[in-house]
Amino acid sequence: MPKVKLFAKFREIAGTSEVGVEGKNLKEVLENLCNKFPKLRETFFEGDKLRDFVQIMVNGKNARGNLDFQVSEEDLVAIFPPVSGG
Repeated sequence: MPKVKLFAKFREIAGTSEVGVEGKNLKEVLENLCNKFPKLRETFFEGDKLRDFVQIMVNGKNARGNLDFQVSEEDLVAIFPPVSGG
């Protein structure tokens, strides 16, 4: 199953930094992740739409705009809030 790494606020909400989650595409992975950690749903989504600030990388490649992005058993899905500095 794909491995999901959560960063910053998302890690705090879930109480873990890494978890295996079933899914053949990002939409399924996110749905199953939110089923495991229901508080993430309200953070990730506004209704059925992924919030603009949620950043998603699959094996280091930006996959943010494509929830149909296919994932495999060996993939690493990284989900993090925007990074800012000053």
